[in-house]
Amino acid sequence: MNSTELAAYLDSVQITGAVATPREDNLRHMQLFLEGSEHLEFGVRTTRPWNFDEVFELMSDRVGISPNRNHVMGQDTIDSARCVAALDRFGSVFGAAVAARHRILFATGHPAGLLPVHAALAAAARRAGATVVEVPEGQQFRQGDIRQLFGVLVWHQHGGLAHTHSPEPMQLSLELLAELGEPTPDLVVADHGWAGFAASAGIPAVGFADCNDPGLFVSEAEGQLKVAVPLDDNVSPGLYEPMIAYLLRRSGLS
Repeated sequence: MNSTELAAYLDSVQITGAVATPREDNLRHMQLFLEGSEHLEFGVRTTRPWNFDEVFELMSDRVGISPNRNHVMGQDTIDSARCVAALDRFGSVFGAAVAARHRILFATGHPAGLLPVHAALAAAARRAGATVVEVPEGQQFRQGDIRQLFGVLVWHQHGGLAHTHSPEPMQLSLELLAELGEPTPDLVVADHGWAGFAASAGIPAVGFADCNDPGLFVSEAEGQLKVAVPLDDNVSPGLYEPMIAYLLRRSGLS
């Protein structure tokens, strides 16, 4: 697919366009991020104060949510052109890291949707000679532990892979690498708090973010996160396959 075809496809399967996340959820998450909610701050340490109007304008500009201030309930949107443009930027950063055979750490807080995306990128990076950073498994986090599947860090709890916004798993993983004398990753590819914490720690990072994840777009606007790709981060995993193929091609890996 070319960029125009991919944009149309993303809209057709609601990865972009009229997405599942309701408007009221988007607005509430902006406010909770500003209040420092542990579920929405994603480990992002801002360098200046932000207010609601600024975050709203940012989300309209970078994600494509409705700019209508009077629209407070119902359908909201992600702009497919903005998503594809961000995928292009992501591909440039990721492709350069792979070409340089850098150490790349992959992680997801949304395993039910995005694990196959990260796993495909990790496999392609490894085939091209980059190092996929491995972190010893089993670190305890809440009522579970951190595991690594197909090269991707995830949180396991009660026999399944769990969704998390927390930055703590990334913090624990980076601290363990340091304790073992391992160098800091050259690039982190992640989402949610995994991405936000790494970027705020000064590690080059790129990530995926939904329209109710304002923290990562604020991080990008502040020059911390290199790229935040706006998309619905929890559709059926197979629907991401054309996007994966496009991203690998833009990265020079297919």
